[in-house]
Amino acid sequence: MAALGWLTPRRRSATARSVLAGEAAAEAARKSSLQLEREREEAAATTEAEAPAEPEFPVVGDVQAAAFFDLDNTVMQGAAIFHFGRGLYKRKFFQRRELARFAWQQAWFRLAGVEDPEHMQDARESALSIVKGHRVSELMSIGEEIYDEYMADRIWPGTRGLAQAHLDAGQKVWLVTAAPVETATIIARRLGLTGALGTVAESVDGVYTGKLVGEPLHGPAKAEAVRALAAAEGLDLGRCAAYSDSHNDIPMLSLVGHPYAINPDTKLRKHARARDWRLRDYRTGRKAAKVGIPAAAGLGALAGGTAAAVALHRRRH
Repeated sequence: MAALGWLTPRRRSATARSVLAGEAAAEAARKSSLQLEREREEAAATTEAEAPAEPEFPVVGDVQAAAFFDLDNTVMQGAAIFHFGRGLYKRKFFQRRELARFAWQQAWFRLAGVEDPEHMQDARESALSIVKGHRVSELMSIGEEIYDEYMADRIWPGTRGLAQAHLDAGQKVWLVTAAPVETATIIARRLGLTGALGTVAESVDGVYTGKLVGEPLHGPAKAEAVRALAAAEGLDLGRCAAYSDSHNDIPMLSLVGHPYAINPDTKLRKHARARDWRLRDYRTGRKAAKVGIPAAAGLGALAGGTAAAVALHRRRH
């Protein structure tokens, strides 16, 4: 979790640093997923789940298919990095002035629904300086606590329902985010997902150096990470699905045969409509122009839309 945010949009094709970041994220994700898989197998030995109805999509038993979910504003309301920053402030990792900056950046992200390059760069640099010299194990332990305090209640039920549909079909589900891979892995574990691709921070002997491996997992780097993981896992990207809210993730969405725009920003909504991609918006009770959700996720999607509509009504009144 060496880096807490560092979302720095770049309108360009993948560079050598993007490829390095993607490959590093894929390697870290595969390692973490083995541990998550062992934990789930142990849990499954003590419980018996009722078999779900077979949906048309995703295809049950298609082991060459998987799903890739962006995190911020797709799976979770707001940005994971800023929630994590709040938790670190509570534990006196930095001062009130820095907390005010985190709060302003989070407010911007929630209201505008887009990533501001200057805010993301500032968060990235602050994060690196904050965690430098701390042990990876320490931040992992703190991350578990912060998830319970600030993140658990911000998961979109609708998007979680979509992820569960893929899991029920026997497919692997990965988070793909610019957030630190350690933070992303904690969230993936808590949601019962396969694992996570995230920004990889350099550490020596288990201590953060304050540097990144490559660059933040953002834009083209996300696509490189998905490509690298698909090759390692033997996946057919044409049979895979990807979900995101941001036009910055168009490279990732364009890789798969089943792209979904979730809570899309203006540019992504326009792009998705032009290409007849499926859309879903959980921020209000309204359905998007074209809705395409797996049958098994129908109840989760309805719950997400209803909860958002109720919350919006309460805020307005």
